[in-house]
Amino acid sequence: MASEQVADRAPGAAEARDGSGQEASEGYQRGLGNRQIQMIAIGGAIGTGLFLGAGTAIHKAGPSLILAYAIAGLVIFFIMRALGELLMYRPVSGSFSDYAREFLGPFWGYVTGWTYWLFWVVTGITEVTAAAKYVQFWNPHIPQWASALVFTVILYFANLISVKLFGELEFWFSMVKVTAIIGMILVGVGVITLGFSKAGDTASFSQLWSHHGFMPNGIGSTLMTLQIVMFAFLAVELVGVTAGEATDPKKTLPKAINTVPWRIAVFYVGALIIILAVVPWTEFMPGVSPFVAAFAKIGLPFGAGIVNFVVLTAALSSCNSGMYSTGRMLRDLSLNGQGPKFLAQLSPKGLPMRGTTISAALMLVGVWINYQWPGKAFDYVVSFATISGMWAWIMILACQLRYRRKADRGELPQSEFKAPGAPWTSAFALAFIGMVIVLMGIDKDSRISLYCAPIWGAIMAGSYFVLKARNPQAFARKDYSAPEPEVEKAA
Repeated sequence: MASEQVADRAPGAAEARDGSGQEASEGYQRGLGNRQIQMIAIGGAIGTGLFLGAGTAIHKAGPSLILAYAIAGLVIFFIMRALGELLMYRPVSGSFSDYAREFLGPFWGYVTGWTYWLFWVVTGITEVTAAAKYVQFWNPHIPQWASALVFTVILYFANLISVKLFGELEFWFSMVKVTAIIGMILVGVGVITLGFSKAGDTASFSQLWSHHGFMPNGIGSTLMTLQIVMFAFLAVELVGVTAGEATDPKKTLPKAINTVPWRIAVFYVGALIIILAVVPWTEFMPGVSPFVAAFAKIGLPFGAGIVNFVVLTAALSSCNSGMYSTGRMLRDLSLNGQGPKFLAQLSPKGLPMRGTTISAALMLVGVWINYQWPGKAFDYVVSFATISGMWAWIMILACQLRYRRKADRGELPQSEFKAPGAPWTSAFALAFIGMVIVLMGIDKDSRISLYCAPIWGAIMAGSYFVLKARNPQAFARKDYSAPEPEVEKAA
């Protein structure tokens, strides 16, 4: 079947079920197993925001940052359970944009798909550039553009070989991050309880409140760190994009989502408690990794090298995820007539090669722009990542609320994985995200993110009405109860 035929599918297209009752995989290969899905879920919640950004947040809020991460982590759990309820109702690779299209309307699906695509393109640009800078820690003579080019090409081809290879890369990238955090926690516990190393004389849990209290700079300073905290959690929703390629989404996805509380408790709250017990919060400075500071205090001279290796893998993991998700988002838009038709075609291995190629090319262009003009203009583009990432969370919650109302009225089947406490927990999460956006507007360093949003919104609205006038059928309300025709791959 030609790509044009795929893109012009009937308006009533939905996900067909195979003989086992599972949702059809939209032409994709279900190559992501439980082991890989679990580590993708874990790795999605651990990024450079923890390894690097937490230093600035500690300087602002002191030990109360622990509370900020705990509360934000609870909100993230509500978001993920809302996503889980939708995924068990209909697990599709389009995920957020497909649910927005069904429950909120074609316009919202269009905006969500393109916004999430742009989020990962921008994130990929920043992360591959950051990875190149981390390489210079060991060898400053290696040109930044050269490392960025090599990393982008390697990850691009890895995403074109098979979805299993993507899963394996994410598994090992996540394993490095998890091992580093657990190692830091174990060493820190040893210092606190056994008193070894030069930090042993002062290390104590009393450090959490003995330097001007648990909330030394007041509740206002703690609230202002929430935007940093929420940024650290961006990409946790990536597990939803894997739904179309999970070997058994009805089992693996709920299991991955239910691990969110302990992941946050261990990797964020637990790690910060130990670090702040070893190093007084007053010794942290903006821009300095709390892990580097902790290793230095303990007296491990290779600590900076370890952290640099970890943040390098975190950056590469994020870029790898960007390559994966952008191709699938573009294909979802194409299948629904809201993107170029040629992007709908899959490779013989069931991979959205064309969308991935375009996204990778844009990431390379972004690296070149960053090399040529590293000033404010590029910062304005990068700042869009935060607000666009949170847009996906808003759409997940809004769609889950609409789905729950329809399911409760008997118009749709009930999900096998209901979000506990919904709709109240979902409404609370929406209110919390709204508060964070307001705080971003108050903070002059984050305000630029909000300036970008109306510009992108105007582009989306204008292009939507132009495309709708040219192809009204693609933007019509669809009947998601109708089966979808089989999708063929490229020869």
